[in-house]
Amino acid sequence: MQERRRTEKIKKEGSYTEELASRLIEELNCDTVFTIPIFGGMEVSESVVVTWIIMAVLALISFCLVRNLKIENPGKKQLILESAIGFLNDFFKDLLGEEGKRYIPYLITVIIYIGIANLIGLFGLKPPTKDLNVTAALAIMSIFLIEYSGFYKKGLKGWLKSFAQPVPVILPINILEIFIKPVSLCMRLFGNVLGSFVIMELIKILVPIAIPVPLSFYFDIFDGLIQAYVFVFLTALFMKEQME
Repeated sequence: MQERRRTEKIKKEGSYTEELASRLIEELNCDTVFTIPIFGGMEVSESVVVTWIIMAVLALISFCLVRNLKIENPGKKQLILESAIGFLNDFFKDLLGEEGKRYIPYLITVIIYIGIANLIGLFGLKPPTKDLNVTAALAIMSIFLIEYSGFYKKGLKGWLKSFAQPVPVILPINILEIFIKPVSLCMRLFGNVLGSFVIMELIKILVPIAIPVPLSFYFDIFDGLIQAYVFVFLTALFMKEQME
């Protein structure tokens, strides 16, 4: 009897594993939405199309919010907008200082994009941040900005000299960091978003009623916003190190 129960348990666990694996493969699969007939056929993936949708929505919202701005007696909409942008601007200014003010618009743009990209799953669309290509592109852009901030502040000679600081013996490690930082940013964002998906799918398989709903709000909303914050916070921190 015990042997039979053990066998049934193993079969059930196997079915759970297979179901999770199939859902994970389906989630990681970057479907081609359409093909642009140039350069032999350029495939446009779902993550790119969703990113275009996010861009269009943000552009429309921006257009609506900045209409009829007033210097005197601003309305509630303008006050909320100014407070939100002011908060983000002050946050990054405290991290980067006066020297990093020129990079703040990029960081604000990235945190807004990643935040919305992580939340867009609530509307039935696949978050672009579940595509490794998207997180890798964001990480590469960040590392270019990080190194450029140091180059702009120190000049070519000072930037090259910084690789041998504080002692020349760590030159190979500092050079290796140029490749480690984007990989770290990329895999942290991708891994956390994908990890949240795996946990939610396991909960849905084991407890399909009631419990997944509040947890879904946690992973889809709170965790998604946290990952956006962590990505830009680390980018700003690395930039601060380069500029010092």
